[in-house]
Amino acid sequence: MTVMDYISDNWGLIILLAGLVIVLVTDVHLERKMVKRILLISVMILIYSITCYVEMYFSYLDHITMARAVFSAVNYSLLTFIIVNVILILFPNNKLWLYIPAVVHSVICFVSIPTGIVFSFHAPNNFERGPLGLLPYAVNALYLIYLFLCLFLRRKRQREDTVLLIFVLITCVTCLVLPLFLKGGNSGWFYMTIMIDITLYYIFLLQQYTKRDPLTGLLNRQSYYTDSEKYGSLVTAVITMDMNGLKHINDSEGHLAGDRALKTLGECFWRACEMRHRVYRIGGDEFVILCINTSEDQVKDLIAKIRKETEKTEYTCSIGYSMRSEGSDIEKMYTFADRMLYKEKHEYYTLTGNDRRTV
Repeated sequence: MTVMDYISDNWGLIILLAGLVIVLVTDVHLERKMVKRILLISVMILIYSITCYVEMYFSYLDHITMARAVFSAVNYSLLTFIIVNVILILFPNNKLWLYIPAVVHSVICFVSIPTGIVFSFHAPNNFERGPLGLLPYAVNALYLIYLFLCLFLRRKRQREDTVLLIFVLITCVTCLVLPLFLKGGNSGWFYMTIMIDITLYYIFLLQQYTKRDPLTGLLNRQSYYTDSEKYGSLVTAVITMDMNGLKHINDSEGHLAGDRALKTLGECFWRACEMRHRVYRIGGDEFVILCINTSEDQVKDLIAKIRKETEKTEYTCSIGYSMRSEGSDIEKMYTFADRMLYKEKHEYYTLTGNDRRTV
């Protein structure tokens, strides 16, 4: 087993890693923190593929070596740290405490080198599990369960990546479990699968920049036009929303304050909505929700949730809605909802004594 043998056996992985690193280094869209995390996991996968290959070399020897034990501990540790970083890439808001079980697990694996508590080797060079032999699988299983819970908790939110994340979860479980039951299964299943998943997710993230408003994270105007055609007759209601007093905030506090207000309202709309509600920012302070297969009572409930969320902030917005009727389309529903919105907005400015044109 030589370096050329490793390159030959892992050529696809090497090309994929090199290509991903090149596009990440030149990327101008993703946050630097996300880029660094993807680069980190790419390096870890490369190291893991090398250490697995070296450990395999020592397993072919007809005598026990300390090196095999060291590389086994490294492999068990790296595999868990890779899974942790996959979770942190898919769910960036998770805290670094997520590393704690992985660190404890790694320490136990290295302690196993002299004690055999997790694994040991017996003559001539046979692997044997210790009293905690299933610990690596248990720790990785706990992380995958946590990943599943993260997916479950966000199932009602408007998240475009839910299907992709489920795919990642399924492939992670498959590449960890299936080799245990198939003769000849090896670690290459794992690191190649994870690398493909990370690449797919990176492509997905780039795709989102063409679909989402960079300030609020909501879907943008182009997505609104596309989805109006895509969902067509499935849209049963249109809700329009317009922030009150944005011009006053921009003039008195500056545009950064105005941006902060729009972002806050966008978060309010996002929290109030479910998967069947698609939220868009189509203009400066103009927002739209396309409601799919939603009754009028459910629309009113949604509007009540939006008002409840905005009441927690210092901002307000005017809202209008329209239900589908015979012969109407999304454009007509939008027009009717907009009329209701501006009636409410007029009432707001009348009550506050502020004229939109002069404030």
